[in-house]
Amino acid sequence: MAGQKFAPDVKVRTRKYRIGCIGAGMIMAECHLAAYKEAGFPVVAIASRTKANAAKVAKRWGIPKVHETPEALIEDPNVEIIDLAFPPDQQPALIRHALKQKHVKAILAQKPLALSLKEAIKLRNEAEKAGKIISVNQNMRYDQSMRVLKQIMDSGALGDIVFAQIDMHAIPHWQTFLVDYDRLTLSNMAVHHLDVLRFLFGDPDEITTLTRKDPRTTFDHSDGITVSTLRFPSGVMAVSLEDVWSGPREKGYEDDQHISWRVDGTGGVAKGTIGWPTGVASTLTYASTKSTKGKWVTPQWDTMWFPHAFIGVMEQLQHAVKSGEPPALSIADNVRTMQLVEAGYRSIDKGRTVKLSEISIG
Repeated sequence: MAGQKFAPDVKVRTRKYRIGCIGAGMIMAECHLAAYKEAGFPVVAIASRTKANAAKVAKRWGIPKVHETPEALIEDPNVEIIDLAFPPDQQPALIRHALKQKHVKAILAQKPLALSLKEAIKLRNEAEKAGKIISVNQNMRYDQSMRVLKQIMDSGALGDIVFAQIDMHAIPHWQTFLVDYDRLTLSNMAVHHLDVLRFLFGDPDEITTLTRKDPRTTFDHSDGITVSTLRFPSGVMAVSLEDVWSGPREKGYEDDQHISWRVDGTGGVAKGTIGWPTGVASTLTYASTKSTKGKWVTPQWDTMWFPHAFIGVMEQLQHAVKSGEPPALSIADNVRTMQLVEAGYRSIDKGRTVKLSEISIG
């Protein structure tokens, strides 16, 4: 198995449904549309809060139609999939408008799906009633190192998993709309890590989260630096740490931004890095008593989380529309990730471990 072939990136099975993009900020212009261009996904229209910004992005990526408003795009009968990249306080209204349109086959929403778990549950139920597919853009599941790690674990090469950790010391792109929210790191950055731990190990039984305000973040917030410990039914313990400043931000200071991760099992260890803080590919190396004779093996790839993981996100949604199967990133699954985030905030507020069973998702 040392020479095992891995699949760090998805194979595109479906690319025929016409996409309408809402939003013209960094995540749309630099990630979604770059990925769709490479994959050959048909983007037929775009809209944003400001038409001029949408027009600029449309010209860059060769999008033929610019709508006056997001609502007008949603009503465009030529659009089959709505791709939303909008603030979470405004996203639910657009989702609900899309659910009413007969021509809309599916919706890709951003995380967090909404500002509260209660609202996310409502959207899940309304989508089910409308018979529409909603998927949520938890794109770290398509980071190349995370995909290969899952394949290694599923092969049994690491044996029974004992412990896992994600250690982040990096500066995310805080969108300007976050200034208006009290919740910050857990719901907007740690959500990636908590979701990918669910992807790897299933739903945890409990979470304990500690936080402190970050004295280097200029706008008010309740959670700056966060540390969460999770316990899973299998016995796996995992730690997710988010330091979203990573040292001084001063001219001449040579910072060492990084995100590293490690998974220990009874039969081996896998460890690696997430490359987005420095704009490089993520990495993975592993050693297994079962498949590598205890030697460290390092699979290679050239693709990156940003933008290539976004191919996988839209591909799984396109395939769900074609096949009739639930998307890999379903809204029902994302409600469970939001349940975990909510449990983390309750742990902060109550100063104790919170069991996921305490947080009802209906």
